[in-house]
Amino acid sequence: MSSFVIEGGYTLRGAIEPQGAKNEALQILSATLLTEEEVVVENVPEILDVLKLIEILMDMGVEVKKIDRGTYSFCARHIQTDYIFSPSFIEKASRLRGSVMLLGPMLARFGKGFIPKPGGDKIGRRRLDTHFLGFQKLGAAFDYDDTQESYTVSAKNLKGGFVYMEEISVTGTANMIMAAALAQGTTTLYNAACEPYVQQLCRMLMAMGARIEGVGSNLLTIHGVEQLGGCRHRCLPDMIEVGSFIGMAALTQSEITITRAGVDHLGIIPRTFEKLGIIIVRNGDDLIIPQQKSYAIDTFIDGSILTIYDAPWPGFTPDLISIVLVTAIQAKGSVLIHQKMFESRLFFVDKLIDMGAQIILCDPHRATVIGLDRRFPLRGITMSSPDIRAGVALLMAAMSAEGRSTIHNVDQIDRGYERIEERLNALGARITRFSS
Repeated sequence: MSSFVIEGGYTLRGAIEPQGAKNEALQILSATLLTEEEVVVENVPEILDVLKLIEILMDMGVEVKKIDRGTYSFCARHIQTDYIFSPSFIEKASRLRGSVMLLGPMLARFGKGFIPKPGGDKIGRRRLDTHFLGFQKLGAAFDYDDTQESYTVSAKNLKGGFVYMEEISVTGTANMIMAAALAQGTTTLYNAACEPYVQQLCRMLMAMGARIEGVGSNLLTIHGVEQLGGCRHRCLPDMIEVGSFIGMAALTQSEITITRAGVDHLGIIPRTFEKLGIIIVRNGDDLIIPQQKSYAIDTFIDGSILTIYDAPWPGFTPDLISIVLVTAIQAKGSVLIHQKMFESRLFFVDKLIDMGAQIILCDPHRATVIGLDRRFPLRGITMSSPDIRAGVALLMAAMSAEGRSTIHNVDQIDRGYERIEERLNALGARITRFSS
């Protein structure tokens, strides 16, 4: 397990480029199983979760070649389908939430899929019902082994049909798109997730020969084809990193340029941070966050307290709720943060309170942040990272605090952020990694 020691109080200056999108990469790499031809993927983030998935693909028989930093080729011509039932697969897949997206491609191309109960962040209940209900609508049989806590799906031939997604699930939608791409006939997905990650998956599959209509909407029509071919695909910049860097610049009174930010795909993310009083200047595909001594939170038109809440795309992504919350600590004014989707994601605020933040945790889903407006400095403490996004939020708080902070379990941060201390130290941060 690794730890960070952070010397707080230093401002940052310079340019930083966001990594490739983690959530997109997990879908894209899973989709390489749909064809026996070569697929080249660029801008792959070399983070723990993605590297774990690549390792699993290699164990399954996928030929993987690293062409350059962030660029890989995948050829799934010879797949050992029985490997998914092996103790090795069970052990590795159970530690990776993204392993659930192997089900759709395996079911579509090989007629069977299996995963143990997947791991991931401990942020609340994350049910998988939507995936399996969708597969059943396409004619698959489903079995849950409550003793082994594993899921199996099988089908001789998937057949298209109408699928109402009971939950607007990004991974559930991705799984259904991949399964339907090789199903017989036409599949209609209604109430589908439409995040940029899902749009990118659709574009990649269409480059491989899939027939998909309605990309970018919540109504997708997929006309199944007999086989898919190879392609070359580039992952978008990670919007969660972009949001993290915006908040980090404001919290540490820094001036940062976020280069190649994929601005056209950020939706309401910049506007949400602007509601906290943060100035954001767009310059082509770059975002410039100028140095600000203070920033004031907006109110609603009638003067009532601002509320920021998460919602399915094009709403505000839940992965940035922790970042917005910590950014508001040193703002002027107050904001109600409403995390609707996961009931455990706000539990890290007790650590921020220990650092001197004024936060009222109303219930598992809501927290009111009373901005300090820098009247009182945060103080360094020792803490532990509970999940990816909370870990980076704590890192941001530590960077803006007085004195030294220690964050344990930063392997959680490594799951979603590539070489984070190296990249931030290049801007002027003081972060040291220790391994225990």
